[in-house]
Amino acid sequence: MPGTNLTREEARQRATLLTVDSYEIDLDLTGAQEGGTYRSVTTVRFDVAEGGGESFIDLVAPTVHEVTLNGDALDPAEVFQDSRIALPGLLPGRNILRVAADCAYTNTGEGLHRFVDPVDDQAYLYTQFEVPDARRVFASFEQPDLKATFQFTVKAPEGWTVVSNSPTPEPKDNVWEFEPTPRISSYITALIVGPYHSVHSVYEKDGQSVPLGIYCRPSLAEHLDADAIFEVTRQGFDWFQEKFDYRYPFKKYDQLFVPEFNAGAMENAGAVTIRDQYVFRSKVTDAAYEVRAATILHELAHMWFGDLVTMEWWNDLWLNESFATYAEAACQADAPGSKWPHSWTTFANQMKTWAYRQDQLPSTHPIMADISDLDDVLVNFDGITYAKGASVLKQLVAYVGEDAFFRGVQAYFKRHAFGNTRLSDLLGALEETSGRDLKTWSKAWLETAGINVLRPEIETDADGVITSFAIRQEAPALPAGAKGEPTLRPHRIAIGAYDLDGDGKLVRGDRVELDVDGELTAVPQLVGKPRPAVLLLNDDDLSYAKVRLDEQSLAVVTEHLGDFTESLPRALCWASAWDMTRDAELATRDYLSLVLSGIGKESDIGVVQSLHRQVKLAIDQYAAPTAREALLTRWTEATLAHLRAAEAGSDHQLAWARAFAATARTPEQLDLLDALLDGTQTIEGLAVDTELRWAFVQRLAAVGRFGGSEIAAEYERDKTAAGERHAATARAARPTEAAKAEAWESVVESDKLPNAVQEAVIAGFVQTDQRELLAAYTERYFEALKGVWESRSHEMAQQIAVGLYPAVQVSQETLDRTDAWLAAAEPNAALRRLVSESRSGIERALKAQAADAAAAE
Repeated sequence: MPGTNLTREEARQRATLLTVDSYEIDLDLTGAQEGGTYRSVTTVRFDVAEGGGESFIDLVAPTVHEVTLNGDALDPAEVFQDSRIALPGLLPGRNILRVAADCAYTNTGEGLHRFVDPVDDQAYLYTQFEVPDARRVFASFEQPDLKATFQFTVKAPEGWTVVSNSPTPEPKDNVWEFEPTPRISSYITALIVGPYHSVHSVYEKDGQSVPLGIYCRPSLAEHLDADAIFEVTRQGFDWFQEKFDYRYPFKKYDQLFVPEFNAGAMENAGAVTIRDQYVFRSKVTDAAYEVRAATILHELAHMWFGDLVTMEWWNDLWLNESFATYAEAACQADAPGSKWPHSWTTFANQMKTWAYRQDQLPSTHPIMADISDLDDVLVNFDGITYAKGASVLKQLVAYVGEDAFFRGVQAYFKRHAFGNTRLSDLLGALEETSGRDLKTWSKAWLETAGINVLRPEIETDADGVITSFAIRQEAPALPAGAKGEPTLRPHRIAIGAYDLDGDGKLVRGDRVELDVDGELTAVPQLVGKPRPAVLLLNDDDLSYAKVRLDEQSLAVVTEHLGDFTESLPRALCWASAWDMTRDAELATRDYLSLVLSGIGKESDIGVVQSLHRQVKLAIDQYAAPTAREALLTRWTEATLAHLRAAEAGSDHQLAWARAFAATARTPEQLDLLDALLDGTQTIEGLAVDTELRWAFVQRLAAVGRFGGSEIAAEYERDKTAAGERHAATARAARPTEAAKAEAWESVVESDKLPNAVQEAVIAGFVQTDQRELLAAYTERYFEALKGVWESRSHEMAQQIAVGLYPAVQVSQETLDRTDAWLAAAEPNAALRRLVSESRSGIERALKAQAADAAAAE
């Protein structure tokens, strides 16, 4: 696997020497239908600082035919090695470099990805360049602070469409010549090429006119709800342009739903690529539409924060991603006409849960991570970079005030448009508009790792009047192996006082907002007031901290969690209960009881679906092994009861059908899945459509009811790319030694599978109720891992390293074997981090299992 690991110091030296002016990139993709390689010719104009020197340009290519520097031909065999072309003898002033090479199509979702749709047998291409993969398509100075203009010329097969960052021109003889882009970084350039279907519109306001496009494969066109996507996009344009006081900075805005995409989406300037699973083929819940809308808004926010103004180096990646994550939720919450004004509930329920989990791993790191090279950043697209950072930005908004925050952001965009910045540039702008000194805040929140816990300490008199109220802040020890020291931080929080009304609903009667700092903070505002039923710290979710309830509040919440009239306090209490379960403070059996007592009253479908996932994880991993089957039986019976009781055709009905399918186990339950598939039984309102059919088929395969013939028959009904992935999952899920051996060989011993199919096979291979069958693969995993890491691309290797780790083998033996491998294999930092994170999951599960067993005694 070629790929020299660019270091921060090398990038700094190169940026000191070079100023890049322009790229002209000429690609011949006429052979894309057949695959293989394609011709790439790059001409780069750049200036060299006084004194000249030597440097290098990045390129990953099977063959380099020509390297010409300032008219002098260099021998490719001498100057091209690994992923670098050496550039000796650079002259002060303007230099011109021309590189002609054969580059390769990929099936890994990196570089120029090629996919053939089984429906029409046509090839579809798209680029994915973040972090260092523009170099797979054209020679480039692959670092974010060497911005330039990019002018693409692409020759494509007849009848195809070519989309890039600049407006799409009329082709001449199947050649598409795009105008140069503004000055942008190489990683947000893009090409999307193929016989794509498209729908077009325009965003118009106050004399501004921005062409809008939505693209997908023709086989998905019947499912493309373009009007809904355009509606969210326009809301985002309105809200961001008002809040940022800066017009959209590019000439058009296309959103392209592309196949086999590794992430959710990518913020290529003016040409956003989005995973095409967001073109829903079957009924999904409103939560799925909300997540898609959040993704659309996230990428649109990046057009300003990331594309217009870009980080100097990858240690500020968090600021790009955290800002876009904060902005997506804020827009959904506040934009006029938004369908998801409860977006902060979703944020608390999903994003913060992800952040809290990540922040308790041995790899926890400050939000402003120390990124010394590309290997560091490739594994840093994590819950801290996105979710903790966004949570802390929300805290910052509360700290400086929303108006001052956005005034600072406006000044930042105007001051640094089309340039590169560091964190200090943004904080400086915010200090100017808010009058706050943010250096102490930044040090406490951005430069330290770990999470705080807030606990109330309450005393009352005989009449139930509060005589003392304080908040104790804890800074738990960081996980073993993590760098840094526990840190107490300043928090801006609200405290909600809730009482039961005449209808048995928990209603907030009082709210106090204050600064919490240090180990103990008094709350005199509540002293002398009657003690309410529930006192909820961090109400409105302003800060980033784990919250615990006092004994009385916990007792009320345990009985009435579903009775909060608002969704956000419910989500905060659900999150606290989940934290306690993961931290072995609440037994799995008690968490299950809590969920079963309150989930029937939970109206937020996103929260319901999260609870489904968390209950299954808790039972599979955190329950005492001797109790697991009984808890699974209890849970599955409850899912079926809720399925039958749910409103016909509702989102809740669909969610419960999926939850039931995930753990159906008795002959009668499996008979029902089978009967729902063949239509001999129905549940009123439940449409057993394509995606739900596959959920049923995969469960029946995993328990041995369905074999190869039944899976093949289902694939015949759905001979699409999605059907191919679902069938691969089902085949790998079968509980036989032959099925596991076949799946393992296709992923580990062969490198032929494309990224999305490999991911599907791994998902089927790992079944929590097949622990004994999978036990033999623990040793095989450790024997193969280092070779896989060294021979595959980053995305493919990471899928295997994380996905096939023996996470279902919760035992001391698994910990010991992991430790032995870490000591003997000497993996690089990125692989060590991934394995250590997986190991910590075993360690946490063992503690939780012990707590669950103790609760039964």
